[in-house]
Amino acid sequence: MYDHHDTSDRLASYADVLAGELPGTWTSSHIPVDAKDDLAELTDRIWDLDLAAASLADHPLQEAALLSRPDGAQLVLVDRHDERDGFLIAAVAPRALPDKAYRAVPEPNGIALVDDPFLSAEHVADDLLPRYDTALAQVRNNALGGLQHSQADRVVLNWQPDGSVATAPVDHRAGEILLAHGFVQDPQDGIYRLNGDDTQAQARALREIGPQLEAIGIGTGLQHPVGRTAPTTTPASTPPVPAGNRTPLVRGR
Repeated sequence: MYDHHDTSDRLASYADVLAGELPGTWTSSHIPVDAKDDLAELTDRIWDLDLAAASLADHPLQEAALLSRPDGAQLVLVDRHDERDGFLIAAVAPRALPDKAYRAVPEPNGIALVDDPFLSAEHVADDLLPRYDTALAQVRNNALGGLQHSQADRVVLNWQPDGSVATAPVDHRAGEILLAHGFVQDPQDGIYRLNGDDTQAQARALREIGPQLEAIGIGTGLQHPVGRTAPTTTPASTPPVPAGNRTPLVRGR
């Protein structure tokens, strides 16, 4: 079924099936050989020091399939350039994060896939995706300034100096709940933020997300910056509300 003479069709077809079988919502897009700028940019973002890195060192990226999830996670699928059938799949690093965000975060190295996309989807879901989601959350939290990290079973909500709340959940299902309650995901760094312009709406959102996260086995925690009184309750009950009449800080780069 997937043994096409045209390599591009084979890669795109495999990627479409794989995207449909992965947990969550994934879409696939083909990057052809003539899209040299896109391929060069993608090569720079491949997050791997193992199989994919070794392959790219000998065979520069000629074409690829890019799998994308709504929360910004991306995987790249490429042909193997050896005598074995199948493909390589690797994680893609997010755009616009500073180099320091990646310090002490292990690369979520890619894996080899067989010709069967259904079996490969199970392999990706059990191996690459958990490591990638954890690394992705770590670098996004590092970009927040080294605040407390979320874990697979716990979302840590970090108060920011301007009164907003920011977090980088590991589980994409948690991200969907946050978005449904007013959080906005930054398209550049992938961090989820809830502004504090309306403190009552902010407090209500924090109360409501707790039970919904708990329903899928994910706890919540509230991390206050230095100088702010520590919370006595969790977001699932009644979180403390920062003072009103704030002047938002201007973020510089």
